[in-house]
Parts: sequence; C-alpha cells; structure tokens
Amino acid sequence: MPKSPTPGEGSGNVVHFDFRDELKIQRRRRRRKELILGLGAFSVVFAGGMLALNWPLAGMSSLNGSQESSRPLSLLSAGSSPHFELCGMVRKTCVVDGDTFWLDGVKIRIADIDTPEISEPKCDSEYELGMKATYRLRELLNEGPFELNSIGSRDEDRYGRKLRVVIRDGRSLGDQLVSEGLARTWSGRREPWC
Repeated sequence: MPKSPTPGEGSGNVVHFDFRDELKIQRRRRRRKELILGLGAFSVVFAGGMLALNWPLAGMSSLNGSQESSRPLSLLSAGSSPHFELCGMVRKTCVVDGDTFWLDGVKIRIADIDTPEISEPKCDSEYELGMKATYRLRELLNEGPFELNSIGSRDEDRYGRKLRVVIRDGRSLGDQLVSEGLARTWSGRREPWC
C-alpha cells in the first residue's frame, strides 16, 4: 500500500510501499484455497473408500428379523451367490471361522456344528484344525447358492448371531464339515479340542 511521506522523510517523488501487508493477504487466500481443496479431496477419498469397503447402507437385507424365522432364506432365486473371503476389518460378507460367517452384514452361526476356535485356541492342534475348517467353510460357501434354515425355537445365540443351518442340494454344509473331520455335531455345549 502506498505510504504517505511523514514530515522530515524527505519530499519529492519517492513513495514508500510496505509489501508485508500484501504478502499477508496473499498467504491468507492461499491457505483458504488449500483448506477448501484439502477438505474436498478428503471427502471424495472418504466416500470412495466407504463404497469400496461395502459400507452398510440403508435397506439392509431381510435377514434382520423382518422375515419369518421359520421360513428358509433361499439364495437359489438370487441368480448369483455372494462371494466370501476371510473377514478383516469390514465384515459384510465373509467367513469368521469354521462355524461363523457374515452375510450381507448379518452374523450367522452354523447351528448344527461346532468347530475348533481360532481366536482363542487352547493348543496348536486346535488352531490348525480351526484354520482348516475356516478355509473349507469359505470354499463350501463359494461353491454356489445355498439356503439358511432356522433350527429349533431360538433365533439367535447369546452373542446376537443368527442360528441357522446352511443347506445346499438338501444336505447340510455343517454335516459335510463333520464328515471331513473338521467339525463336530453340536451337542448343546462346547467340547475341548485339545
């Protein structure tokens, strides 16, 4: 900004200009633009990440209990089966362990079997067998369409998991895991694997 000469500074055609004020204004404008661009970029990345991670959206599946629990949920009519991976941070459609999986954001416990624990195994052999059961369950679920049937009068266990029997072509996938030595028929309580 032009600065008027003060008395005693000399007169004439010399005009003193202070650049500091102009630089402050330019810096403020630049910071404001950077902030707006940064927030915009963050918003785009965040929204894309949520879509890529299959963030649960409104209108969840009918597994949440709005469907009659005695009627089997059939994936045969869906045209295509969901693809299961091992569960990580996001749990929408994935396998937790040999007898638990997520389907469209609903946690399901296979009601007719018990498999070795992998989260808190009591010995190495329990962990190894539990991992084999987990990978095998993933393979079985990915082989094609299946039905989920409720069993008994209980809809959920104490952990909030839906209790279901997984059926394909009239056969329980739990029974298949039992026949392969990767699971036991559920007896009503957990038995030790070590």
